[in-house]
Amino acid sequence: MSYGTQIPQAPQVALRNGLGTAALILGIIGTLSGLIPFFFWLAGILGLIALILGLVGRGRVKRGEANNKGVTTTGAVLGLAALILSVVGAVITFTAVSDAVDEINKAVEESAPKDPSSATKGDGGGKADAGEGLAAGDSSVYDDKLKVTVSEPKPYTPSEFAAGHTKGNKAYQVTVVIENGGTEHFDAALVTLSARAGQDGVAAEQIFDEKVGTGFTGTILPGKKSTVVFAFDAPAAAKNLTVEVSPGLDHNAAQWELKVG
Repeated sequence: MSYGTQIPQAPQVALRNGLGTAALILGIIGTLSGLIPFFFWLAGILGLIALILGLVGRGRVKRGEANNKGVTTTGAVLGLAALILSVVGAVITFTAVSDAVDEINKAVEESAPKDPSSATKGDGGGKADAGEGLAAGDSSVYDDKLKVTVSEPKPYTPSEFAAGHTKGNKAYQVTVVIENGGTEHFDAALVTLSARAGQDGVAAEQIFDEKVGTGFTGTILPGKKSTVVFAFDAPAAAKNLTVEVSPGLDHNAAQWELKVG
């Protein structure tokens, strides 16, 4: 009787395909995230993880520890694609944010009140310091080429029914000229004036009668000018009159220091 010889079977090795599957899933999610520029950060994280898992999974396939070569390779490729899309998305996002910030800054600068860029002396003697009080005849010139000039004060006799004049005080008139040297229409209705008189700087009331007090109205076209006469009430002993002209919300006010009395 003969006995057959049995060859023992080699033990089966459990295949480890989990890394390849994880790489594929993360690669798909990362790639889809990369299509939305704002989610560039998510695409970068998932893409990096998917690429690493895919490369490790391919190593297992080569060692015979896994048999999902196609899935692992696809996961690694999608991970790399997600990384590329994340870089593109980051560039797009940062560029858009930078452009938005520039537009906001530009809008803020345009909406900010304009300071006088120079103050031209009325006698033609060069430039006066725009940060100091201007003298009679000086012009405050703004960046948009708006020019405001206040004349030398002259004594004024209010009418019988004038408002703003106190008996015993003196009245003075000044002529204000606004010239629009820019390219845009200027709304003169927004121009306001105020005045202070004397060493103590008490408020000098504006006088209203049939000759003065109407103020600026309408629009000043480019290349045109508008002239208005104002009158202010000052204490009899006052030796100076400070006139402040505010051309509107888009322009800071300028002051003229005028000698009276």
